[in-house]
Amino acid sequence: MTYFRFHHLFLFRSSKATRRFCLRLQPWLWEVTVAMAMFEQMRANVGKLLKGIDRYNPENLATLERYVETQAKENAYDLEANLAVLKLYQFNPAFFQTTVTAQILLKALTNLPHTDFTLCKCMIDQAHQEERPIRQILYLGDLLETCHFQAFWQALDENMDLLEGITGFEDSVRKFICHVVGITYQHIDRWLLAEMLGDLTDSQLKVWMSKYGWSADESGQIFICSQEESIKPKNIVEKIDFDSVSSIMASSQ
Repeated sequence: MTYFRFHHLFLFRSSKATRRFCLRLQPWLWEVTVAMAMFEQMRANVGKLLKGIDRYNPENLATLERYVETQAKENAYDLEANLAVLKLYQFNPAFFQTTVTAQILLKALTNLPHTDFTLCKCMIDQAHQEERPIRQILYLGDLLETCHFQAFWQALDENMDLLEGITGFEDSVRKFICHVVGITYQHIDRWLLAEMLGDLTDSQLKVWMSKYGWSADESGQIFICSQEESIKPKNIVEKIDFDSVSSIMASSQ
């Protein structure tokens, strides 16, 4: 993020010749920089909107809904704004948008193991929870939260249309799965880890192993970490002064 912001400022403050050279050299980076700058401006505008009483003004729903769509497209996330949308839907049931709610739930899943998904789910009434695609997303969330990862990927494969317009969803889920693996296993079979991460190829699996510093041996086992080294003992010291027990001692005599 810092690099992109620096690059953005550099282009605007440099000479025209320098800007033309940079744009020819890295046109894709320019597009990404502009997109991120626009999103940051949108985030700032929405942040101001949520600070006052306008937070509960249904006339602002269109702006907030566009912001949700932008989050999905740009692989960004703003829980406070998304909760504000769900709250407005609670206050104004006629304005409820299933597609926007589905995007909010999917974005909340990308932030596991935090409890965002549960917070969002609790703000959706039971009738809407039974609607498609919300029902399918809640099922996917249940599979992830209960660590049924192979079943999750199978269910997702049957509902890939849910991810339309959602950038980076699968990799965000894989980060959560790697987090769970990292605090659970010392060693894990290579084939099992590949399945848990969505039937990855050997080269794809190596990328994730390298990312988390995991190593494999010749037997097909992957060393995650020594869980004994992760245990942090805590000394509990209880201080009881004489005054706090004197009444008890007196009553026992």
